Amino acid sequence: MDFYDLDLNDLVLDALDDMNFTETTPIQEHSIPSILEGRDIMGIAQTGTGKTAAYLLPVLSMLEDGGYPKNAINCVIMSPTRELAQQIDQAMQGFSYYLSNVSSIAVYGGNDGIRYEQEKRSMQKGADVIIATPGRLISHISIGNIDLSKVSFFILDEADRMLDMGFCDDILQIAKQLPSKHQTIMFSATMPNDILQLAHQLLKNPVEVKLSLSKPAEGIAQYAYICYETQKMGIIKSIFKERKPERVIIFTSSKVKTKDLSISIIRAGFNAKAMHSDLDQSERDEVMYQFRSGKIDILVATDIVARGIDIDDIQLVINYDVPHDKEDYVHRIGRTARAGKNGCSITFVSEKDQQYFTRIEKFLGKDVEKLPVPKELGECPAYSKENKAKKKCHSKKNGKYRKAKKNGSNKNRQ
Repeated sequence: MDFYDLDLNDLVLDALDDMNFTETTPIQEHSIPSILEGRDIMGIAQTGTGKTAAYLLPVLSMLEDGGYPKNAINCVIMSPTRELAQQIDQAMQGFSYYLSNVSSIAVYGGNDGIRYEQEKRSMQKGADVIIATPGRLISHISIGNIDLSKVSFFILDEADRMLDMGFCDDILQIAKQLPSKHQTIMFSATMPNDILQLAHQLLKNPVEVKLSLSKPAEGIAQYAYICYETQKMGIIKSIFKERKPERVIIFTSSKVKTKDLSISIIRAGFNAKAMHSDLDQSERDEVMYQFRSGKIDILVATDIVARGIDIDDIQLVINYDVPHDKEDYVHRIGRTARAGKNGCSITFVSEKDQQYFTRIEKFLGKDVEKLPVPKELGECPAYSKENKAKKKCHSKKNGKYRKAKKNGSNKNRQ
């Protein structure tokens, strides 16, 4: 569907023209008309499907058309992380380029007192759209910096991630500050029971827009090592010995492991930095800047980077730990092979994680190619899917990976 087939404001369409946006994605096609009709929305779709535009475009169109209070907060957009809030804010600036009557402010923690005062002034003057992380917004609410009594749109982006991060009570507390009559729009990549419960509490007769989880892009070459936990760092050294690390993201299951692994990689002589929730905003911005500019070759991160953050030209994604959900696997490896390019993903599968990886393979509809652990690292566990007896297997030289890498490089050149 063409954006011109939707009942969007002409100035919003002008901005889309400037950005060369013409065709809607499925989530946009099915969500925008219902939002324009004033319906609550429960949208299920993975990162990269165009969810941000699916809610920003109709809300901006309605705000520009008028009929909403002046000098009041009319829309609150909740984001689980500072990075996603910044990204939404960037999209907001593009889509609202010609909308002189619509103002916005991004509100998130981890910055200095000057920024806090700027947020306070903007909210007290009544910025039309507030893009906020839950903790920071609660902070402003608790000391009376913000009036949410006239809000018409309440939007939850990456709702499942917010619940995973423990923000459920904050979300409900914020919702209590809203007027009884408002439109709620919730987007989530997954639909666990706690999301269903939250939707039941916040949404009124919602339209459900559900897109099935897409398989990883064809351009991603997927490999796995069946290994013991103690062999993982040795495999990393072997990989980077054969292939100079450039534009690599390594995902771990916790911020503690992220910190420890980044230190080990640095000690091994590689250029790496850790990205996790303990860093303050200026530190996180600096790490992302250094990685994007090529000053850092390896980014060791928790799933805080996996969703909603656009980093181009990632060559390799390593799952140091197997994600427990297939959605997280798709989000992680989806950082590579973007915009039609090729990329590579490698997953380390320890004994305790085999059950999760077999589920991922079932979703993929294929067996991910298993690479042999370098011989010098000793024996490795058998993969239970292939050998239920779990006998010991002996490693071979890692020539298969070299061959695969060489073939992949040739494919890239072509």
